[in-house]
Amino acid sequence: MSEAYFPVGPGLGPEENFLSLDDILMSQEKLPGRAESSLPRLAFALGPGAGTGDSIPEGSKLEIPLWLAKGLHDSKRRIISVELPKIYKEAWRTVFSADANVVDLHKMGPYYYGFGSQLLNFDNPENPEIAQSILQTFISRFRRIMDSSQNAYNEDTSALVARLDELERALFQAGQKGLNDFQCWEKGQASQITASSLVQNYGKRKFTDMDG
Repeated sequence: MSEAYFPVGPGLGPEENFLSLDDILMSQEKLPGRAESSLPRLAFALGPGAGTGDSIPEGSKLEIPLWLAKGLHDSKRRIISVELPKIYKEAWRTVFSADANVVDLHKMGPYYYGFGSQLLNFDNPENPEIAQSILQTFISRFRRIMDSSQNAYNEDTSALVARLDELERALFQAGQKGLNDFQCWEKGQASQITASSLVQNYGKRKFTDMDG
């Protein structure tokens, strides 16, 4: 039976993949900000308390969905300014550099990597440090995630994944699927081991590059 929906991976960069449900949900995450000019007819988009009537007065403090913040951001004309969420600020970057594995990423932000990558769209002098912190956090946590996924066969993994962001959960599930497929093959319950879709897609891109 064919699937009604084929999962599409997130963009994992400054631009979202609008066919990805994860990216659609991630774009709803909110940024703290400030209206640098009056914003007519936008109060409805930011919910109750965003302004009087249907307009947002200049100087109002805002909680702006990512998709709207990107649309309003203009480096030449200051319409809004955005602030860093606390998990991307220097204090938390110091925590991550000390031991990224102790942080409950899902509690702090279920789309830590994707949302952090999107922050690089905004002019911020800390962007290089943010990008480096996100990369090092992923590297630090990746090995433990994959080790856990390979050592939890037929076990309740809910406690293991509770502290992971959505990207890490997808990686954990991929590791679990690989382990389960191998166990089935080893027991003679599967006819063959098939290459993962990630490997297949990489091979296709490689051959395309060679043909070019």
